[in-house]
Amino acid sequence: QVQLVESGGGLVQAGGSLRLSCAASGRTFNTMTMAWFRQAPGNKRSFVAAISGSGTSTYVPKSVEGRFTISRDNVRNTAYLQMNSLKPEDTAVYYCAAVRFRIGETSSDAYDYWGQGTQVTVSS
Repeated sequence: QVQLVESGGGLVQAGGSLRLSCAASGRTFNTMTMAWFRQAPGNKRSFVAAISGSGTSTYVPKSVEGRFTISRDNVRNTAYLQMNSLKPEDTAVYYCAAVRFRIGETSSDAYDYWGQGTQVTVSS
C-alpha cells in the first residue's frame, strides 16, 4: 500500500507562488507516475500535472502551462508542484495521486493512490 501526504497549501495573493509537496511511503517510488489534480467547489476533479517515475517526462494542460511545474525527488520519495503567477481561478483543493508503471495518464480514474488534499486559495 502507498500513502501520500500533501503539504504546502495556503492563502496567497494573485500573482504569487506556492510549492506543494507530496511525500510518499514505500520503496518503489521511482516506479510510480505522480500527478496533481485539483477540485474547486461544484466542479469535477481536473488534471493539473503528471511526471513519470524517472522524472524525464512531464505533462501539464495548457491551462497551467508556463505557470505550473511538476518535479520529483526519488531519494526523498517526494513530488512537487511549483505554482507561479497564481490566479483566483486556481483556487481549489489540490490532490496528489500515484499509479505504477503508467505514463501520461490525465484521467483521475487511472490513479490508484490519493492523498487527502491541500487547500490553495488565491485572493484577488
